[in-house]
Amino acid sequence: MLYWLTQLSEGGDFFNLFRYITFRAGGAFMTALIFGFLFGRPLIDVLRRKQGKGQPIRDDGPEGHFVKAGTPTMGGLLIVGALVTSTLLWARWDNGFVWLVLFVTLSYGLIGFADDYAKVSKQNTKGVSSKVRLLLGFLIAMVAGVWATYLQPDLLQNKLAVPVFKEVLFHMGIFYVPFAMFVIVGAANAVNLTDGLDGLAIMPVMIAAGALGVIAYAVGRVDFTEYLDVHYVPGTGEILIFVAGLIGGGLGFLWYNAPPAAVFMGDTGSLALGGALGAIAVATKHELVLGIIGGLFVVEALSVIIQVLYFKRTGKRVFLMAPIHHHYEKKGWSEPQIVIRFWIIAVILAMVGLATLKLR
Repeated sequence: MLYWLTQLSEGGDFFNLFRYITFRAGGAFMTALIFGFLFGRPLIDVLRRKQGKGQPIRDDGPEGHFVKAGTPTMGGLLIVGALVTSTLLWARWDNGFVWLVLFVTLSYGLIGFADDYAKVSKQNTKGVSSKVRLLLGFLIAMVAGVWATYLQPDLLQNKLAVPVFKEVLFHMGIFYVPFAMFVIVGAANAVNLTDGLDGLAIMPVMIAAGALGVIAYAVGRVDFTEYLDVHYVPGTGEILIFVAGLIGGGLGFLWYNAPPAAVFMGDTGSLALGGALGAIAVATKHELVLGIIGGLFVVEALSVIIQVLYFKRTGKRVFLMAPIHHHYEKKGWSEPQIVIRFWIIAVILAMVGLATLKLR
């Protein structure tokens, strides 16, 4: 919205700063961060009063988690509120990619909110049916996949870009949208599975989003794409403003989610943020790179899939408990050890993902 202040500029003055994505990204970051600090405590107080007993704790979960009983959930409302407010304030409203990512984020956030509400109101861990969640998730992702294809250049429509090798483009035709759906739904659910310890999910999400934000800014500039030898997708640079809002809101949330957490992100936050990562990857034609940058989330999801399939086949378990962060809890790692080590892994994977921009 503030971009329109450039109409007051005569060149070289203060209002001219609003032309620059980097300046507005900084504004979005600070806006979201302040939003988080201002509304974090009041929101937690409201959630605690409304939810009473807070998020239900699984009976079959790690023993150390029972001390967390009574902690309110739906803290994702703080993150989503901060990033939406900052994005609407600082991003250009005539940019389709911004609305695409906001659409996915808010839609998945609503699914997560319904699930959190069902869990809290019924005081059990079941929530909304997994089939309903998946169905709604795929429908939203289908709209996003078609929308992204419409916004992208003709050269890239319905095609899969391969990291490092710019000249390699796989024409997927009618199979591209289902692939995009898989990326978005997979990212949303992988982040959701990762959100099991205080502070575990939010920092890797911010790290992955930061890397994707750099990519979005780079592929949205002709000069950068020529130097980095990647495909040019005009308009994606504005996604950096959304990412800046996400990081600012995420830091504001982490202030209250740091161990011992005063509030949990809940599915409201994890589904929204995971869906956002998937949507950004699809918009920027970096779907495969998301698998590297978000490798931590991939491993968390795979640990659950492997555990379930192996148990059904043999009656035995590969891991002491899944997702894999619970496995390390069972092995005696403390919660801060797991969280910080997983953060380090997230940073390494993000750097590897960014390195694909210029390996030649």
